[in-house]
Amino acid sequence: MSRGTRQSIPRLSWNRILIGTHDPPGTFLPIFLLYNFPSNSRTVVLTTNQSTNHHRLHHRHPIKKLKNMEPVDPAELRSQFLELLRSRRSPEVPLNVEPAVPVIHPLYQEKSPPKFSEAIASCPKENIPNLKDLLVEENLYLHTEASEQGRMPVLILSLKDSSNGKRPAIVFLHSTHKCKEWLRPLLEAYASRGYVAIAIDSRYHGERAGNISTYQDALVSSWKNGDTMPFIFDTVWDLIKLADYLSQRKDIDPTRLGITGESLGGMHAWFAAFADTRYSVVVPVIGVQGFRWAIEHDRWHARVESIKPVFVEASAAMGKNSIDKEVVEKVWDRIAPGLAGKFDSPCTIPAIAPRPLLILKGYEDPRCPLAGLEVPVSRACKAYEEANCRDNFKLDAEPDIGHQMTPSMVKKASDWFDKFLK
Repeated sequence: MSRGTRQSIPRLSWNRILIGTHDPPGTFLPIFLLYNFPSNSRTVVLTTNQSTNHHRLHHRHPIKKLKNMEPVDPAELRSQFLELLRSRRSPEVPLNVEPAVPVIHPLYQEKSPPKFSEAIASCPKENIPNLKDLLVEENLYLHTEASEQGRMPVLILSLKDSSNGKRPAIVFLHSTHKCKEWLRPLLEAYASRGYVAIAIDSRYHGERAGNISTYQDALVSSWKNGDTMPFIFDTVWDLIKLADYLSQRKDIDPTRLGITGESLGGMHAWFAAFADTRYSVVVPVIGVQGFRWAIEHDRWHARVESIKPVFVEASAAMGKNSIDKEVVEKVWDRIAPGLAGKFDSPCTIPAIAPRPLLILKGYEDPRCPLAGLEVPVSRACKAYEEANCRDNFKLDAEPDIGHQMTPSMVKKASDWFDKFLK
């Protein structure tokens, strides 16, 4: 097959997608060399290496210059982001821990609450017959600011340990409308393998929600009043405060702190790692996207659909009969300033270097289009190469998968953490 052939190629049975160059013919160069592609390329073209049964991506045609996306010094960008977070914050309070009790009936903001996740249940786990008896469960509230939403619920699982040694820890972040209890099988699996496993309720979710519309209502309120940032950024503030707390614990090694999440949780993990370098190993799952790219290439619809009420409200306020790209841009700028600008993935993903970063996604994901990651990935590759740690970065996009976390993604995340935290 010629390397210029587009998506009409035959569908093969394959396990993963790899990104690299195609020269010389018959060889494969891994993801960290993506930045060697011509800078004036855009369109993703799928090609096949018949001998290895791998599909690869290369690029053709000019890419539009992304607004406000020039590379920025990571430290300066972090400083600007923290300034933004503080600008819509109720008064800060001393780090305070309040005991809590287990949640018996967790709130899911869905008409039909989920029952089971094959992907989460598949997480590698040590075969310990009496594991339940050996688990130590902690429920607490961490106060991150003076407002009601500043009372962050935290669930921690670990194995009983008589050695009193410091262990690696990982923070797990749930997807939209779910809660920390949904992640319990992951926490148990990682705890069985010697990690301290932590989950929180993100803003307006779980114990921080009063009904099934709390999160959507908060987004609409942010559009109207401009006083909060419930989409991603407010929870990132909490995660910075969480790192303060975890770094002080006697059972956690503060140099071995990982973070991961699914969908909205993947975005939380991405931005928390950008904002706080104490998160030393990072695995965002189906969360990384190019917000500006989606606007400029008319690929914003699936993301908008996931939190549609705020966009409906905004379009009406702007005198429009339907949601269009102008509405999308205005909403992002209002509820998460800079999300489609200087804090978008082309600038914030490279800022995670040199810390190990694994981006997991579906090749067909409409909310996080793979084509929208060309610039952030190419810049990240360059950043890791310049830091002499190119093996610390990888993008893995699974074929025939949309916006879905799969068992193989869970396994890859597990292997990544074991490699860099154990």
